[in-house]
Amino acid sequence: MAKKKNEEVATSDNNLNVEVAPAPSEEASKSVKAPEEVKEENVHLIVFKLGDEFYAIKIDQVKEVTITPSITRMPRTPEFVQGVANIRGDIIAIVDLEKRFNIRPAAVAEGTESKLTYTLVIEAKEYNIGVVVREVPQSLNLSMSKIDRAPSFLQDTNIKENYIEGIAKVDHKLIIVLDMLRILSADEIKQLTGK
Repeated sequence: MAKKKNEEVATSDNNLNVEVAPAPSEEASKSVKAPEEVKEENVHLIVFKLGDEFYAIKIDQVKEVTITPSITRMPRTPEFVQGVANIRGDIIAIVDLEKRFNIRPAAVAEGTESKLTYTLVIEAKEYNIGVVVREVPQSLNLSMSKIDRAPSFLQDTNIKENYIEGIAKVDHKLIIVLDMLRILSADEIKQLTGK
């Protein structure tokens, strides 16, 4: 009977040896990699031109895009504020980012100049502003890995917080990604909102 038990143990050991794969050598374990399950994060951008360069804003900061309505100039506002406009019943300050950033407007071919502009309505916690652009903004989905951090020396020294989120590389073009909630200084926000 004792002999029978030993045979069973030996048989089960043999089964284990057959079923269990041998442990991989150190070299083999280095070359085998586990499949990556991490999905790359994407970001949805609204892309537009200022001067000859491309800029973008994350879509979650843009409430809507509309044709720019008539603008009423307001006294004692910064030069880059074109005035206010009525957009769907809300009175919103309209900002010209080309003036805000001292960007020279793009040259327009003779006979093709259009007075039609578009406004991106930006919704912040304390205020709404409109950003005027000259061409129809485009939508772009992009992986976060294509957006590099902007060097700190590129930031506007008049504003303490960085409003350039990064620089995207798309089809041999660079797109500057802006954080619109940091574009205006606290004093400028007070001026625009009257608070």
